[in-house]
Amino acid sequence: MMQFPKWLLRAGMAAVAALAPTLAWAASTPPLIRDAEIESIIRGYATPIFEAAGIDPASVKLYIVNDDSINAFVAGGMNMFIFTGLLMRTDRPNELIGVMAHETGHISGGHLVRTRDALRAATAESILAYILGIGAAVAAGNSGAGVAVMGAGQTVAQQNLLKYTRTQEKSADHAGLGFLDATGQSAAGLLDVLELLRRNDVLTGAGGNPYLRTHPLTKEREDYIQRFVAQSPNSNATDTPAMMDSFKRMQAKLIGFLKPLEDTLRAYPETDMSFAGRYARSIAYFRLGQLQKASELIEGLIAEEPQNAYLYELKGQMLFENGRTMEAIEPYRQAVALKSDSSLLHLALGQVLVESGDPGFAKPAITELETAVGLEPTLGQAWRLLSVAYDRDGQPAMTALALAELALGRGRSEEARRHAEHAMQGLPTGSPAWLKAEDIVMQADLRSDD
Repeated sequence: MMQFPKWLLRAGMAAVAALAPTLAWAASTPPLIRDAEIESIIRGYATPIFEAAGIDPASVKLYIVNDDSINAFVAGGMNMFIFTGLLMRTDRPNELIGVMAHETGHISGGHLVRTRDALRAATAESILAYILGIGAAVAAGNSGAGVAVMGAGQTVAQQNLLKYTRTQEKSADHAGLGFLDATGQSAAGLLDVLELLRRNDVLTGAGGNPYLRTHPLTKEREDYIQRFVAQSPNSNATDTPAMMDSFKRMQAKLIGFLKPLEDTLRAYPETDMSFAGRYARSIAYFRLGQLQKASELIEGLIAEEPQNAYLYELKGQMLFENGRTMEAIEPYRQAVALKSDSSLLHLALGQVLVESGDPGFAKPAITELETAVGLEPTLGQAWRLLSVAYDRDGQPAMTALALAELALGRGRSEEARRHAEHAMQGLPTGSPAWLKAEDIVMQADLRSDD
């Protein structure tokens, strides 16, 4: 797998979390983003829709693609991809939710079964490898908090695989609009997004917006959605203040991390004293290495919201990225204490404990990283760090087991088998860890036979 420079901040480019290998921006390919706060916000919007569709929310994996296109798609049955262009260029949560409701209609309708032969497998890793060209990057764990960016291997040129028929689009509309009604939400947001896409194509003469290419908007579809909006009892429903607030924070975070400083200050000038405005500027100044300015803003936000885990996370990242690793431990601990169900926050704390180099932190690091992989087993960065922590703690068999998990996630079957067999030699026969190593050996054998 291609290796990227570890700290994008130090290169003066788009900011990235302290936990992940980062994107080489010379590549003309869309990366994925991992961020605990943004993922939580999006999942909060999507969960009622999934439940209305009769889908277990936990079974749907959400991926954020760092691309300025207004786009979204589903692949492999239960994987939804949402582009940052959609997140940053929509005006309210209802617009984003409308698109997700439509995409959920494709999931519930089983419209992706026909792509099985092309994709070959329904695992998230293989789908990402085929469509986005990033191999097993998700399993390899190039992820972390604070808008961590992962490199991709090719463009989203395989969109023709995702192009739906008119019948499927109509079916997804029917289903998605029904999900919105069932949750008491307006369908006006979906209509607004589709009209925005149509206007952009007309104004730019592009004639090929990615979303409209994969989701052709016929006159019949547009008329149907307009009639639905006109007749639905929920069409005047508005987003709650809490939803609007989380939406503004999400956009501020994305803009602060991904846009140039001048763009951030244009969107959030110094006179903007809203939470979102100060949040965006704190991130932008942090990216530029202006730690004092960034710290003053983040400390002010923490004073206002002392129970906000993501503010402590950002504070920890600021310190860690500026070489103040020992000082970063406490804010990360506070973040984990406030949001203990986040795999990425446990990963963040485990990372700084390992990076401190203090052997006394090996056991606490193991606790955090084991919790991270317990919550998200494919979080390969956690397995890599676990191998380091186990080694420092004098657990060679567990070190080998962690390396086996990491290799299996990266699709390196022979390497996984070798590490797992080594682990089995040092683990009590029949123990949970020994059984896990045995399972990895069997999985490696199956993959080698494919």
